Amino acid sequence: MASTSGNSSGSSQTQNSGSEGDLQLLMDQRKRKRMQSNRESARRSRMRKQQHLEDLMAQAARLSKDNNQILTNINITTQYYINVEAENSILRAQAVELSQRLDSLNEILNFISTSGTGVYDSDQTLQTSADSFMNPTNLIYLNQPIPASADMFPY
Repeated sequence: MASTSGNSSGSSQTQNSGSEGDLQLLMDQRKRKRMQSNRESARRSRMRKQQHLEDLMAQAARLSKDNNQILTNINITTQYYINVEAENSILRAQAVELSQRLDSLNEILNFISTSGTGVYDSDQTLQTSADSFMNPTNLIYLNQPIPASADMFPY
C-alpha cells in the first residue's frame, strides 16, 4: 500500500511539475513576447525621434536660408534708400540755389523797372534803364556769388 501511495504521490508530483513547467513556459513566452514588443516599440520611437530631428534640421536650414535672403533684401533696400536720400539732398540744394537765383533776378528786374526812365551819367547824358544797369557805378548785383555744382563741369 505504501508503494501505491508512493506511486500516486509521484504521479501527482509529475503532474504538478508538468503544469508548473507549462506555466513557466507560458510565462517565458509572454515575457519574450513582451520584450519583443518593447523592442519594437523602442525601435519605432527611435525612428520617430530620428525623423523629427531630420525635420527640425531641414526646417532650420530653410529658415536660415530665408533669413539670409531677407537680410540681402534689407541691405539692397537700405542701399536704395541711401541713394534716394543723397539724390533728394542734392535736389533740395539745387532747389535752394535756384530759388536764390530767382530772387536775385526778381530784384534785378525790380531795380530796372523802378529806376525810372533813365539816369544821367557823368557826362550828363541820359541812359536807359538797361544801360544804367551795366554802368560800373551800379554794379551792386555783380558782387553776388554764382554757385556751381560738380555736374556742370565735364570730366
